[in-house]
This record gives sequence, C-alpha cells and structure tokens, in this order.
Amino acid sequence: MRRRGYASGEARRERILAIALQEFAENGYRGASLARIAERAELTQPGLLHHFTSKERLLVAVLEYRDEVDARRFDFESMTGVAALRTLADVVDYNARVPGLVQLFSVISGEAVTADHPGHAWARARYRRLRHAVAGALRRGADAGEFRADLDAEAHADRLIAMMDGLQTQWLIDQDHVDMAAVFRAYVEDLIASLRP
Repeated sequence: MRRRGYASGEARRERILAIALQEFAENGYRGASLARIAERAELTQPGLLHHFTSKERLLVAVLEYRDEVDARRFDFESMTGVAALRTLADVVDYNARVPGLVQLFSVISGEAVTADHPGHAWARARYRRLRHAVAGALRRGADAGEFRADLDAEAHADRLIAMMDGLQTQWLIDQDHVDMAAVFRAYVEDLIASLRP
C-alpha cells in the first residue's frame, strides 16, 4: 500500500513538472504563474506549494527534470566517439523544434551567472556534468581507435558546448537567418574528420 502511494505521488510530481516546464517555456520564468501551473495540474496553489515550496524551487526541479528527460531520450553516457558527437547534433535538431524550451534554458543560464540566482548551482553542476560526459565520450572514441590518441578531450568538450550555446543564442535572436541544427551538424562532421587517426 505504501508503495502504491509513493508511485502515485511520483506520478503527480512528474505531471506537475511537465506542466510547469510547458508554462516556463511558454512564458519564461518571470512570466510563469504558479496559479496557472496549479490550475493546469488540477491543484490549488497551496497544493502546488506543498510539493514545491516556492517558484524558485519549482524552477530548479523543472530544469533537473528536463535534464533527466533528455538523458533518457538520448542516452549519451553509453555512447562513444562518433556516435556521441552525432547524438549531440541530434540534440540540437530536437532543440530546434522546441524554441520555448531553448529560450527558457538560455535565459535561465544567462541569469544563473550570479551566485544568488536559484538556478546557479544547477547551471554549474550541469556544465560540469556535460563537459565530463563529452570529454569522456571523446576519450572512449580515442581508446576505440575512432579518434587520434593525442586529442585534448577537455578542450574539444569546451568548444563543442560553446558552439552549441552560442548557436542557440544566435538562433533565438534571428531564426530566419541562423540554421542552428545544420551549422552544428556541419561543425560536428568537420570535428570528426579532424580527429580521425
């Protein structure tokens, strides 16, 4: 009986996070309304605050939830070398279809550079995790013989992440003239060619 209650509580929490993610994506952090999120989740606002004690905590939970969903969708950690780099290009392709989420991520990441922002710890941990994962995939590619053994995995990871984030910003500002997915995929293919033994 206790297990069923836990499962339904987790399902309710995941439903709230999915709704809040949509609300934040549509309206940004400042424009998102706890009252609207509660209404869409068929809760009262105090009921919503029972699960997440503040808008800031809800935001951090939403950002972590989005990372979990992406991790399940792309399973990057199990990939090596070329497959991992092409999966990053697939992530950018996917992001081009969800501009609201990309905008939310970009705005929150930009705001989170200040230590007192509610998303600061999330952003720092996310970038560290991403750099570690990308560098690890590049090293596994070198170990498998796909890439040169002397590659600087950390430097390439930093450049890949910078390219992704910079293209996202340009694309958000001028989608008519920046094809984020095509440019990033071409960059990845150039990188793969340059890293071949």
